[in-house]
Formats: sequence, structure tokens, C-alpha cells
Amino acid sequence: MPTHCSQGELDLGRSGGRKLVGAFDGGAITSNGGVVLLAAADRVTGLGRRLAGCFTDLRIADAVRHSVPDLLRQRIFGIALGHEDLIDHDALRDDPALAAVLDKPGDRLAGKSTLNRLEHAGKIGHDRHHKLDHDAEAIERLIVDLFLDAHDRPPSRIVIDLDATDDPVYGEQEGRHFHGYYDCYCYLPLYVFCGRHLLAAKLRSSSLDAAHGSVAEVARIVAQIRARWPATTIVIRADSGFCRDDLMTWCEANDVQYVLGLAGNARLVRKLAPEMRRARRRAKQSGQPARVFTDFEYRTRKSWTARRRVIGKAEWTNGAANPRFIVTNIHAAFGLARFLYEDVYCQRGEMENRLKECQGDLFADRTPAPTMRANQLRLWLASFAYVLMCAVRRIGLAGTKLAAATCGTIRLKLLKIGARVTISVRRVKLAFATACPDREVFMLAARRL
Repeated sequence: MPTHCSQGELDLGRSGGRKLVGAFDGGAITSNGGVVLLAAADRVTGLGRRLAGCFTDLRIADAVRHSVPDLLRQRIFGIALGHEDLIDHDALRDDPALAAVLDKPGDRLAGKSTLNRLEHAGKIGHDRHHKLDHDAEAIERLIVDLFLDAHDRPPSRIVIDLDATDDPVYGEQEGRHFHGYYDCYCYLPLYVFCGRHLLAAKLRSSSLDAAHGSVAEVARIVAQIRARWPATTIVIRADSGFCRDDLMTWCEANDVQYVLGLAGNARLVRKLAPEMRRARRRAKQSGQPARVFTDFEYRTRKSWTARRRVIGKAEWTNGAANPRFIVTNIHAAFGLARFLYEDVYCQRGEMENRLKECQGDLFADRTPAPTMRANQLRLWLASFAYVLMCAVRRIGLAGTKLAAATCGTIRLKLLKIGARVTISVRRVKLAFATACPDREVFMLAARRL
């Protein structure tokens, strides 16, 4: 009797002398099995619960199917898993692993329309249809609180990095502006980090100076840190775009140290001339690039209100002079010129990698909403996805081969893994592939979290 193939079966060729077939009948299978690590990190940090406390929910309680904490977790987990757009959640709402970690095994999650109302809601009272609202100041405080909670004891010294970057926009969004340096219409968000920890992500119009609002942000963050860690020494570090008199004056008045890049000019180059001649002689004698450092008191003709310590690097490389300058209020007794430039200021470049993670891996530059308020919330949700990934890395991956991995690598290696989800009366089981290449790291991270 001839055999008949199932109508839903795919003929995929042959394998080892056998017919190779396929069918979509595997049952509840997910490609997001690693979401359990995100859920565990969320439980450890309390991120979803604490973030929900920054929201107001005036929906009719009996009609609510998806609570604010669940909506926030679903959105943040989705971003961490690589789903940056709201429309992705029309497919994710049926993901069995995501439903399981949100305590809804076998149920459907929120779709794009429900999440859209969360992200785009205006202030309550301005529109009778707006039932959800968020407290921006509370969200900003929460980001710093999560940083403080990540430490078992106060560090003796921390370095806070400031930087601005472009966030291109492609519509008629509120606050968009053409930026000559980036050659596009964009926002100019301000980021504040301490090592790998995110302290602030402030959306701004690109019509503003790069340092705009930095004093207020630094003052807010420093006050919150000192309330918990009064004895910790705080150092502010940034490039020349933040070398502004108001920021330096505030630091000097509030016992905060700073190391800032300083754009060169003819006066500074003349002061560095003797050291540059020495560097040139050394380079010619050795045949290698040479550096000579010096420091001196300096004040601009108009913009600075005081004389400050400037460190000059006289470098001769590739047959040409390469002078560089930084300004600091750290006394020479606590920081020699070479140390402050090479070991403190030059480490600022590591922040570029953090920006790449936030924007490249976690879609912080996805700001297509028409209002800056909605786009700022989107930026914060991406920021919390970064904070959650950092918790997975800090707690679960310490000492492993992925301890210094980027968010994108962690997603690829540990989050986007296949699993079969089975639901019984007593348990929900995720069956991962036996041949998973990073199973040992995954198991260690899961146990730690």
C-alpha cells in the first residue's frame, strides 16, 4: 500500500540516504529560552516592581488583564531579547517562555496596542482617555538607586563619566534639530555612567550645547550618592565638550573632583612649546613617538571665572606635533600630570563601548514617537534593559568567559536559545538543547541568580 505524506509536511531533501522532512508540529517551542535569566535578575534587583512604583494606573481594576509591572517586564525583556519595536509584541505575546516568566504559563501576553498606551500616554487629566502616567523624577532616582544597590559596601572612590551622542530621527518628532557635526536630524541625549553602571539617560534636542543640563544632572546624582555614601570621593570625567565654567565651578564649590578635556588654542600651545621641543628631540633620538607632560596655571580671557590647573601632553609622533590638554582641580600631590592624563582621563574612551551597547545592542536610539515625553520613556525602557543585562553579567557571569561580554554577545550566547516548554499541573519545564554550547555557563548563571 503506498504511503501518503501529511499535507503539512515539508520535503527538505535527503539526509544519509533518508528522506529529510519538516513540519510545524513541535508544540510549544521558543527561541527565547534564556529569558529565565532576565527574570531571575529582575527578581534579585526588584527592577520591574520598583519601576512600576514610578507609574500611576487609573484603569478600572476589574477590567485590567495586564498589570503595569507585567507590561514593563514584558517590554524590557523584549528589548533585551532583541525585539525593539512595539509591533514585535504581537508575536511575542504567544511566546511560551516569556509567558512563563511573567507568571502566565499558557496564556497570551499584552499586544502592541496595550503597550502603546503605556508608552504614549500623556499626563493624566489632559485627556480623558489617558489612564497611565509616569513620574520622570522617580524613574531618574530609581536608576541611581539600582547603581547604589549593586554595591555591597561604599567604594572609596568612583569616577562618573559624562558624554553626549547622536540619536538620529527620521520624521517630524518634537525637538528634532539638524546637527552640523553629525550631519543629520537627531536628538542629543546625555548619558552618565560609572564604569559599566548607567546613572542617567536624558533625552535632549540637538539644538542645545553638548553640556546643556549637565550641572543639574551631576548635582542630582551626586546628592543621591552622597546621601548613601557620604565618605566616597567622586570624580567627574568628560571630554572637552563638557569643559564649561559652570560645571567646574559647581564641582569646586561642592568638593567634587573633575578631569575634563580642554580644547587647544594658540596660548596653550605656546605654554607647551618647551616640552614639545624636548619630545621632538627624544623622538628623533629613539626613532619612536615621545611624550612629555607638564602642568601649569591657566585662565581663559573671558569664559573662566578662576585660574585652574591645566595638564599638557607634548607628543611628537609620525614626524608631527600632537599637543593635548586637560583641566583638573585635583592637586598635584594627589595626581601627577602623566598619571591623570594616561591612567585617568584616557580611560574615558571606555564609555564609548557603553554607548554602543545601549544604542547598538539595546536600541536606545529607537525614538520614533511624535513627542519627546514618549521618546524619553522609550529611552528609559532601553536603559533598564541595559541595567538588567548588567545585573545578569555582574551576578551570574562573574569569573566566567562571558564576564566581560557585551550585551549583544550575552543575548546571542545565553538568551536566544531554543527550548521546548511543557506545562503540567505541578510545574512548567523548559527543555533546552542537550548540545547547547554554553550550557555550563548558563547553568552557573541560573544558580547564582
